[in-house]
Amino acid sequence: MRIIGHKWTGSILWHLKDQPLRFNEISRQLAGASKKVIAERLKAMEANKLITRTVLSTKPIAVSYKIAKKGVSALSILEELKEWTIENNM
Repeated sequence: MRIIGHKWTGSILWHLKDQPLRFNEISRQLAGASKKVIAERLKAMEANKLITRTVLSTKPIAVSYKIAKKGVSALSILEELKEWTIENNM
């Protein structure tokens, strides 16, 4: 829970499951989260090897985030949690 239990971490993983996204694309998907919080979560997720970060260009700096193998394995936990909330009307 310490790794994937932070607010927005699960949502970021969920949005990255289908394709790599740039920072602003992630930010648009998480309308309720500040850019500061998103940046903190992405940095922590990269440190925990849940995602990988790739610099696409340097002027202006463009960065893409992609779910890593470890992050894909965490998606099964999130899917089970989603099913549990549906079953329990939460």
